[in-house]
Amino acid sequence: MRSVGIVGIGSYVPENIVTNKDFEQFLDTNDEWIISRTGIKQRHIAPKDMPVSELCYQAGLKALEDAQIAPEEVDLIIVATITPDYAFPATACLVADRLGARNAAGFDLEAGCSGFIYGVVTGSQFIATGMYKTVLVIGGETLSKVLNWKDRSTCILFGDGAGAAVLQPVKEGFGFLGFELGSDGSGGALLSQPAGGSMYPASLETVEKNLHTLQMEGKEVYKFAVRVMGEVSVKVLKNADLKIEDVDLLIPHQANIRIVDAAVRRLGISPDKVVVNLDKYGNMSAASIPVALDETFKSGRIAEGDIIVMAGFGTGLTWGACVLKWTKVGLEV
Repeated sequence: MRSVGIVGIGSYVPENIVTNKDFEQFLDTNDEWIISRTGIKQRHIAPKDMPVSELCYQAGLKALEDAQIAPEEVDLIIVATITPDYAFPATACLVADRLGARNAAGFDLEAGCSGFIYGVVTGSQFIATGMYKTVLVIGGETLSKVLNWKDRSTCILFGDGAGAAVLQPVKEGFGFLGFELGSDGSGGALLSQPAGGSMYPASLETVEKNLHTLQMEGKEVYKFAVRVMGEVSVKVLKNADLKIEDVDLLIPHQANIRIVDAAVRRLGISPDKVVVNLDKYGNMSAASIPVALDETFKSGRIAEGDIIVMAGFGTGLTWGACVLKWTKVGLEV
């Protein structure tokens, strides 16, 4: 089995910014209330005519440029999203066409906010087994398209964006050292978009009842998230025979500052080692972790050999974590 790492990263967020003050114009809320309960100050929102494939294309293009890899060299594109352009065809195929990745297979992966973790775990297997050399994994969302903008408990939380990573073989001892994934479908109704699938096909009734928008049981999701974020991080480190003290950076899913803080306390890791950017972007679901990874690297905060843990949770319910020893140097095979 070959070692697999991230040799290129990139991200993209729409230009339009919606601040907490903007919500005061049409919701019974205010800036102080939102910050105190979520840590979010603003979020980027895509225009109505901008699909998630555009965000994914921009992020993917930057990741390929960062890795200095031509689109024709990509063997597989995985797009993790719960807001695809269409039910079908897959957004990954649309992105491959835009990029000119004419030799790439492509498929979408749905694991909510855990999507990017699920994506890199899946993509890594194709490379580790020798089937492929280059896999592009993109986490992208336009959650603004499926929000009920009259529901102040949910619409203030989310933003749009995309982050991408190019996976390739790397030298032994570097790259991904361990993975941990999980799911619990009994909690599926806690965070869902009820209508639009085969259970509740689109109808006048589903539209009138707002069943095509995101629905969330906030308190239950919070309790689940606090518990699972710590547990999955501990498990993935154990899988890699590492301890909390070995970790240089923790990049958690950027859902809510209270969830992040609780998970940090549960882990016993120094807050100085934790990446937080949700104040600028809100919860971007599958895009949160790769956007944070890209920003952190470009700020000079990641060095060769650093041990990085990425952990997330989301609809499904799903959760996942991975630990890697950082290098961006691909291995010639």
